[in-house]
Amino acid sequence: MSIGKGVFMKSFIFLLVFALFASGCDNFVEIDRTPPAAPRGIRTVSLDNAVEITWLPNTEPDIAGYKIWTSDRYDGRYQLIGDTRDTRFVDRGARNGTTYYYALSAYDIEGNESELSDEEVYDTPRPEGYGVRLSNYRTAPSSAGYDFSTYSVGRYDDEFTDLFFENFNGRYYLNVWNDTDIQDMGYTRTLDEISVAPTQGWSPSKSAEAIVGHTYVIWTWDDHYAKVRVREVNASQVVFDWAYQTAKGNPELKRAVPPDGKRDIRKMGAPSVNQ
Repeated sequence: MSIGKGVFMKSFIFLLVFALFASGCDNFVEIDRTPPAAPRGIRTVSLDNAVEITWLPNTEPDIAGYKIWTSDRYDGRYQLIGDTRDTRFVDRGARNGTTYYYALSAYDIEGNESELSDEEVYDTPRPEGYGVRLSNYRTAPSSAGYDFSTYSVGRYDDEFTDLFFENFNGRYYLNVWNDTDIQDMGYTRTLDEISVAPTQGWSPSKSAEAIVGHTYVIWTWDDHYAKVRVREVNASQVVFDWAYQTAKGNPELKRAVPPDGKRDIRKMGAPSVNQ
């Protein structure tokens, strides 16, 4: 009996494919369809027209990156504003005086994406400035006061002045008027170490001794919060850096991260161009 050439070739190819399949079946890898966990430990830092966001790295070995989302409320629709492989992102689309809520999602190399993080994280950017110089009001009254609302130096006794400098018998003071409060928060390495204005402990004398390296919080007469950190002080002047919360009644001067909100009622929206 003879076997045609075509039949022989078909049989050979079938046996070859079967052999390859049988020898390689143990090497097949199942496709990963499991999404990573949602990011945790999210923190924010208020900047001038920006918000810095940091978080803990995910522990999954195949993490490829993170997406950053924002909304105008915790339970609102979240818009995508960025994507990074890092654990830090700066939202440069944020504007002073506006509160932003943030959430993150993580994704792996297969493209699996987590749910949004459930921590309630929000921030309100605020303006800041550096190297402001105030004179001693006893000798130069026209340049001894500071108005945070206009970011300007002026007379110590102007009706809008929030803070003024005094050299009293060789001791240096930051003073406020009777409708304003001040508190010395002690030594800080940077202005950003003081995160939120205190609720009590204001100086009953409406003054605090000006000490290099100390940061002071001011609660202004029109219900705004500010902070200053003294850089230099001498008999004729004080030099300080400052930050001012433009949102009325908002004590947040750096960051605000309330306790975790375990609500799963937020929605992802369409990607935004606000980056």
